[in-house]
Amino acid sequence: MAPTQAQLDADTIQRGSAWTRDLTDALGRVVVGQEHLVRSLLIGLLTGGHVLLEGVPGLAKSLAVSTLARAVGGDFARLQFTPDLLPSDLVGTEVYHARDGSFAPRKGPIFANFILADEINRAPAKVQSALLEAMQERQVSIGGETFPLPRPFLVLATQNPLEQEGTYALPEAQLDRFALKVVLDYPRQDEELVILDRMASTAEPIEVTPVTSPEAVLATRPLVDAVTLDPRLREYIVRLVHATRRPAEAGLSELAGMIEYGASPRGTIVLALTCKAEALLEGRDYVTPTDIKRVAPDVLRHRVAPTYEAEASGFDSDALVRRVLETVPVP
Repeated sequence: MAPTQAQLDADTIQRGSAWTRDLTDALGRVVVGQEHLVRSLLIGLLTGGHVLLEGVPGLAKSLAVSTLARAVGGDFARLQFTPDLLPSDLVGTEVYHARDGSFAPRKGPIFANFILADEINRAPAKVQSALLEAMQERQVSIGGETFPLPRPFLVLATQNPLEQEGTYALPEAQLDRFALKVVLDYPRQDEELVILDRMASTAEPIEVTPVTSPEAVLATRPLVDAVTLDPRLREYIVRLVHATRRPAEAGLSELAGMIEYGASPRGTIVLALTCKAEALLEGRDYVTPTDIKRVAPDVLRHRVAPTYEAEASGFDSDALVRRVLETVPVP
C-alpha cells in the first residue's frame, strides 16, 4: 500500500530511498564527474521517465547507462541506431514455421528493463515511430498482436548534436515522450586527470555488481507520489509552462516572437513529478522552489522551440527557458 503524504516522514524516505545512495556510489566508481547526469538518471528511475542524453562522442553517455543497468540488476539491451536499422530490428517480427504453416512472434531487444538507444538520432523516421509506442504505451505490436513490456521499462537514449554529420532531427512527438533532456559538457581538468588514471590502461573494465533490484525501484515510486507539492508551487509550475507558450502574458514581451511553440501539458506533469523526485533525493517530503528550478531546464529545453529569429539573435531553447525561470515570480 502506497504511503500517503501524512505517513511520509524522514525515516520512511531514508529507508525507501537507501538504494539511490548505493546506486550513486556504484555509478561514481565508473563514471568520473557528471554528477548532473547521474542525478538525472536517478530521477528517470524514480519517475519512470525516459531520458535523452546529448553530447559529443566520448563523454561517457553509453558507459553511464550500461553501468546503471548493471547496478540495478535489470535486463539490459543496447541498440546501436544506424540509418539502415529496421523497425523489426527493434520490436521483433513474425517467424514462419514451414512444418505447420503457422506464424509465431519473435520478440526483439526492446523487451528489456533498460534500453540503451545509442545515437538515436542516426535512425530514420520509421524506426523512431516504432520506438514511440513502446515509450508511451509500454507495449509493442507484432503481427497485429500486442505485447506488454517488462517493468520497469526505461529508454535511455544518447544523441549527438544535430550539427554532427549523418543525424536526423527527432520528431517533436517523440521528443515530448522524453521526460528529461540532459546536455553534457566536457569534464573539468581535475576530472579528466582522474579519467586518465582510471581508464588509460589495458586492464579489464571495473566490474559492476547489482546494488539494488527492479523491484526496489518500483517499490520506491509511490514515495515520489507521496511527496508534498504545495498548491502555490503547483500554480508556479503551471505559470512557468504557460510562460513558454504565451511569454507576453508572463511579462516576457521581448520573447513574444522568439518561441515557435512551448511546452505541452505533458511537460507540466513531468515537471511536477521530477521536482518531487528531486525532493526525495534530497531527503525531504516536500518540494521547494529550488527543486523546481533545478529540474526545469532538463524538463523544458526539448519542449520549447525557438523561432528562426531567436536563433539568429543567439537565443537557443536553453536561453529561453533560463529567461522564463528568471522572470516568472517565485511564490
